[in-house]
Amino acid sequence: MAFPSSAKTLIIGGGIIGCSTAYHLAQMGEEVLLLEKAALTSGSTWHAAGLVGQLRSNANITQLLGYSIDLYNKLEQETGLATGWKMNGGLRLACNEERWTEVKRQATTAHSFGLDMQLLTPNEAQDLWPLMDISDIVGAAFLPTDGQASPSDITQALAKGARAKGAVLSENTPVTEILTARGKLVGVRTANGDIACEKLVLCCGQWTRELAKTIGVTVPLISVEHQYMLTEAFGVPTDLPTLRDPDRLTYYKEEVGGLIMGGYEPNGIPWAKDGIPKVFDFQLLDSNFDHFEQLVEMALPRVPKLKSVGVKQLINGPESFTPDGNFILGEAPEMANVFIGAGFNAFGIASGGGAGMALAEWVVNGAPPYDMWPVDIRRFGRPHTDVDWVRTRTLEAYGKHYTMAWPSEEHDSGRPCRRSPLYNSLKSAGAVFGEKLGWERPNWFAEKSEEARDIYTFERPNWHVPVGREHRAAREAAVLLDQSSFAKFVLQGPDAAAALQWIAANRVDKPVGSIIYTQMLNDQGGIECDLTCVRTGLDSYYIVTGTGFATHDFDWIRHNIPFGMNAQLVDVTSSNAVLSLFGPRSRDILSSVTGADVSNEAQPFATTQQIGIAGCSVLALRITYVGELGWELHLPTEYALSVYKILHEAGAEYGLRNAGYRAIETLRLEKGYRAWSSDIGPDHTPDEAGLGWAVKMKSNIAFKGRQAVAAQREDGVRKVLATFTTSGATILSGRETIYRNGVRCGWLSSGGYGHTLGCSIGMGYVRASKEIDRDYVLQGTYELEVATERVAAEVTLNPLYDPGMYQVRG
Repeated sequence: MAFPSSAKTLIIGGGIIGCSTAYHLAQMGEEVLLLEKAALTSGSTWHAAGLVGQLRSNANITQLLGYSIDLYNKLEQETGLATGWKMNGGLRLACNEERWTEVKRQATTAHSFGLDMQLLTPNEAQDLWPLMDISDIVGAAFLPTDGQASPSDITQALAKGARAKGAVLSENTPVTEILTARGKLVGVRTANGDIACEKLVLCCGQWTRELAKTIGVTVPLISVEHQYMLTEAFGVPTDLPTLRDPDRLTYYKEEVGGLIMGGYEPNGIPWAKDGIPKVFDFQLLDSNFDHFEQLVEMALPRVPKLKSVGVKQLINGPESFTPDGNFILGEAPEMANVFIGAGFNAFGIASGGGAGMALAEWVVNGAPPYDMWPVDIRRFGRPHTDVDWVRTRTLEAYGKHYTMAWPSEEHDSGRPCRRSPLYNSLKSAGAVFGEKLGWERPNWFAEKSEEARDIYTFERPNWHVPVGREHRAAREAAVLLDQSSFAKFVLQGPDAAAALQWIAANRVDKPVGSIIYTQMLNDQGGIECDLTCVRTGLDSYYIVTGTGFATHDFDWIRHNIPFGMNAQLVDVTSSNAVLSLFGPRSRDILSSVTGADVSNEAQPFATTQQIGIAGCSVLALRITYVGELGWELHLPTEYALSVYKILHEAGAEYGLRNAGYRAIETLRLEKGYRAWSSDIGPDHTPDEAGLGWAVKMKSNIAFKGRQAVAAQREDGVRKVLATFTTSGATILSGRETIYRNGVRCGWLSSGGYGHTLGCSIGMGYVRASKEIDRDYVLQGTYELEVATERVAAEVTLNPLYDPGMYQVRG
């Protein structure tokens, strides 16, 4: 067969992710060519441990892993190749009360997502896994549909299935260069010649970062040594479930009558800091017995038999890990038609089937089959371009693989990175910071008598009282928040208004000085962005969105400016600081520091004006995300400290307080404001989310997603976002199961506490298999499952606080 000179879609990398992507592209009838530098599976796939679990904290990633299991169940029959797949179930142990609470919350999450996770007593767990000592176990959870597989066999089966549908897989064909012209993908260069391609998919495992970097694409992953030992056979039954023992940082699975035991030590060792060898095929690193000893010491009390069983091999195979422990999928924001599937954090086998399916659909359709935000490559930002920072953060994430997943837990490494001009002032005022996309952001403020650090728990945390203090100040007096980390863009040019009118669901042809709250929709009507646009001129807009969505939203807007339109998008995030002044006394404070008229008559809600404060020209946005009168004050960063000080001096007599992001969260829950990536996203439409009022359907103006919105208004919705309340003693943190009239109908997308109302608040979609309306939602009787216990809940479709918007518009 002649060496190909072109391919519609070209995949680099013949591990499980590359072969799965080829398999699914071929199933879709696409022309696909896969190039592997050595032999299939020769990178890290061949030495993977092969555990396959499905439960994750996100419903769609759990669904993706469930797809893997469905595929593995049928793959052997389809291809005739053995896969080593066994659905022998998975056990997870809890050895203390806090871990047991975590496990019970995980069980509820499983129930929310439709998985049958069962809680077991220690003796019931031992019945399933008789090799273990249970003297320290409080309880366990069992997921019958988990299992294990042979990574190489599954990959070969996927490869055979891909070839059967017409895919070409070429081994021993290293790619030496990705070819571009004028910033656009052209093809690849190999020793056998150049190959032109329309689309390129990089599934090169730990080699992906360096290859992508050659064309300016950032893929934040590093290689970490990962060890597991394989024992001699000693009669371990073949149907033994996989076992995860997170309090002892270890995992186990049966292998040829023996056991595989591995784990995640707190002091992981990075590999190839100076670059990965070009030739590292079917190779392992030297066994590091001294480093592995800490895991052996954890394992021996759990499985006493290991003391007398021989060890066949201690396998040390480097694998790619990422800064947040999630893998990386999607089209690179830096270059069109270049797609990434890499960084699988040692669960590439569990993810392989689903990730290949999602990536194939992304390549063909320009979008994944459902919202993939937790693994979307656009979740990263500026700090992730620095490999040293990525390595520092990734090693922390690796060490936390089996530690407790606390609510609201923050990372500690690589900090501080990005700081607003107010950082030191806020720190001296008691700020306890969190981090997002490298930005230090005040989460809450401690008084002198309080410990200024997060103390994590599944109960009410130590910041509950301080956040309540800030919350009440926002409702009764005023608060000042540093929101300088907001992502901020300028869209300008002769066609800026026309371009934004197409991209935005709401009308943006408003007078100069107007603020437009809008969603940006995909072709299915799903919400891709949720942001604020300020019309600053006839041909210019100032766009403000959430810190964590900087890369995603910039990419979405830039890619959807219609071809031929003259409009340029510029990121100005670092140019402007943002001070948000909210609360019923905010006008008193603001009017005392500016000569501008900030009365309701001069500046009504959803308008802007330029005002002067302390020699600074400030763009004052009359907007709120906390449900109170207030302004976002956008100003050049060099003025931030002066404006901050004068506002506090003027606000002292009015009870002005500093406040942080955790107060914003409690305030917005009371007001029913939605949060993108939790309450709303690409899988949710404005009508489902109660945001249909912000869609310009009454006009005849065309916009992206309009046809889908119109079709849904004709057909009706099958899910509705609602707000639930329970007694204050119940702690809601999200993913709790919603029951309507005793039947599971969804889960909470957000959860927290309302300090004004004195109760716990959650938001979530009530789902049905038929068209539903407001009456259907309101006429139900509701319960929430919290850590496997059901509690009564009240439902509403209106804001709990100030539904008439009197405070906001006052």
